[in-house]
Amino acid sequence: MRIIKDKVALVTGAGSGLGRAIALRLAREGARLHLVDVNSAAVNETAALIQGASQKPAPSKVAVTVCDLSDLTSIDTLVHDVHAHWGGVDILVNNAGIGWYGPTNRMTDDEWDRLLTINLLAPIRLTRRLIKKMLARPEAHIVNMASICGWVCGGRFNAYHVSKFGLVGFSEALRAEFNRHGLGVTALCPGPVMTDLYKNSACGYADRETPQPPPWACTTPERVAEKTIRAIYRNHAVSLVGAAAYVLYYCKRFAPGIFYAMHSIGRARNLKNKFKKYREGAAPAEPATVSNRAA
Repeated sequence: MRIIKDKVALVTGAGSGLGRAIALRLAREGARLHLVDVNSAAVNETAALIQGASQKPAPSKVAVTVCDLSDLTSIDTLVHDVHAHWGGVDILVNNAGIGWYGPTNRMTDDEWDRLLTINLLAPIRLTRRLIKKMLARPEAHIVNMASICGWVCGGRFNAYHVSKFGLVGFSEALRAEFNRHGLGVTALCPGPVMTDLYKNSACGYADRETPQPPPWACTTPERVAEKTIRAIYRNHAVSLVGAAAYVLYYCKRFAPGIFYAMHSIGRARNLKNKFKKYREGAAPAEPATVSNRAA
């Protein structure tokens, strides 16, 4: 995209964290913004920050829709609001997402469904409803917040990884289909970021909280916002953010055996213990005494 100024940008999850940082950075480029979040107070605070930060005589135009992206009717209402207010969008930033930490077998069906609906189905649904008018624009761009978790897996974030791997695939498929028609698509893949994602993630352990990554491994929301703007201008297919993301991405790409070896740590010991317990539990019982007395 050559110019962001005066383009209409829709940002989901704009009430805090990455969504707020990206919205503020788009406003600095002169974009007109439609902010979306389930938290009314937070998203309106972001709108106020954008209006207050503007140095122009006429502040950047900002519209707000409070929307639960897990609800299909709410998404339809959002799309109606966007088309009624702006006539369509030039930039779509699918940022909203939630996490869940813990063993996969402890996650309920409802928890799986909610996470996949917000993290994966909502971006797909929103994109499908907006893409026709986006393709009619001279140029347009979609940014999907895929995370490095869409490339590299760790333990106890199974559903989150599934949703982000899905977003990477969705982004690549969209780009393959529509890039030649002027629609840019970026899978934005930051490493750990200093936001409240981990703190707000549900945990499958009753006696602990979702662990936070160490500060030295994290990048900042502002850095992610800067890379978002660069990805839009340069039409990057994949944009990594933060040292951790680069290390993990290229290690997985060129030396995947490292990760498979890490995932196997403790396997031999655990199997030995399991077989031992199985043998003890499956040991044949003492044969019952057979009476010689006729029935």
